Amino acid sequence: MVFDDENQRSRSTSSVDDDRPMFYIGVVAQITGTHPQTLRNYERIGLVRPERSQGAVRMYSNRDVDRVQRIRRLTQQLGANLAGVEMILNLTDRIERMQHDHEIEFRAMQQRHADEIRRLKEMLARITS
Repeated sequence: MVFDDENQRSRSTSSVDDDRPMFYIGVVAQITGTHPQTLRNYERIGLVRPERSQGAVRMYSNRDVDRVQRIRRLTQQLGANLAGVEMILNLTDRIERMQHDHEIEFRAMQQRHADEIRRLKEMLARITS
C-alpha cells in the first residue's frame, strides 16, 4: 500500500510539533512542488486545512505538508482525481483514528489483565501461606 512507510513514520515520530503552524503558503508550494493556487484550491475543497495567523495568513504545519505530498502522490503517481483523493484521505483518516482508539483500548485491557493476574497471585499467596 502507498501509505505504509509514511504512516509508520508519522506514527513513530508524531509529536505536538507536527501540528504547529510553521510554513507560509509559498514555502509549502516550494517544498511540495505545488503551485500556491493549487494549495488554495485544496483548502477550498477541504483536502487541507491550514490555520490562519491573526492577519489571516495561511500557516501550514508539518502534518499539512505531509498531507499535500500525499495528495500529490495520489494524483500524479496513481492518477486519482480530487474526489477520489478526498475519499481515500477520509477513509485513511478514519482507519487511523479507529486504530488509535483500538490501541488505547488494547492497552487498557492489558492493564486490567495485569491487575487481575496480580490480584489472583496475591490471593493464591494468602491461601497457600
